[in-house]
Amino acid sequence: MFYSRIDTRQARIALAETGKSGFPVLFVHGNSSSSKVFVRQMESPLADRYRLIALDLPGHGASDDAADAKAAYTIPGLANTVGEVLDALTIDHIVIVGWSLGGHVGIELLDRDPRIAGLMIVGTPPVARGVLGVLRGFQPQFDLTLTTKGRLTGREMDRFARLCFGEAASPELRDAIARTDWRMRKIMGHGLMMGVGVDQKKVVEHSALPLAVVNGEREPFARLDYVASLDYANLWDGKCHVIGAAGHAPFLEAPEKFNTLLERFVDDAAAIAAAGRVSGLRRRLG
Repeated sequence: MFYSRIDTRQARIALAETGKSGFPVLFVHGNSSSSKVFVRQMESPLADRYRLIALDLPGHGASDDAADAKAAYTIPGLANTVGEVLDALTIDHIVIVGWSLGGHVGIELLDRDPRIAGLMIVGTPPVARGVLGVLRGFQPQFDLTLTTKGRLTGREMDRFARLCFGEAASPELRDAIARTDWRMRKIMGHGLMMGVGVDQKKVVEHSALPLAVVNGEREPFARLDYVASLDYANLWDGKCHVIGAAGHAPFLEAPEKFNTLLERFVDDAAAIAAAGRVSGLRRRLG
């Protein structure tokens, strides 16, 4: 594993990479987590075939807190920072795997970044703009408030960890919640409710680029019936995949099943990129 840092306008971003060969895949973690959540992909046989990259978003993990929190911690602001990382890596085409908040960031990039050859979202409901649009995508449960609360108590961190990681919760992942810049949760949540950023529902219903949708059967936040009901323009495999006996982080709780799906998806997206079809599909999106 290779570790580095990239300077962006908002923060110095920490990266982990498995190497420099193979089609690139970028993992973008969720709210109050870190790149370490993808250990069962980064240290799997997938690393022998692809250039796997995992970053820590601003205010998370080993990355710096944002210089301008109000600008950086919205979903478009986070997407801007990820775009700067891609600039520094000089990558032509890439698959993004976005988990939870990372999936919302991925949809933002799908709408505007010509390097995206495919997007896999996990635990992410593509919501319409505004309060009602957001509420339709999420389950009405009390613990959802933890995702947008500023400072968390120790007990709240423990609850958040159990919700996010299930039986795979570890002290290291719990520590990632404690490390997170508390301002991020409040700013991101407020921005999402106020419609800051793209209309995610419209993007996935109009984007001709391949989109894989993967969730755990026991997903605690996103409404799976809502996710399955959307009229996706190019839903990979023609269906939303649900991994049995897994919760919000199926890549961590059921890595063998998840990695099999991811390998097939990356191969399909890489074939599109190799055939020079990404720009044509993007023009259809426009």
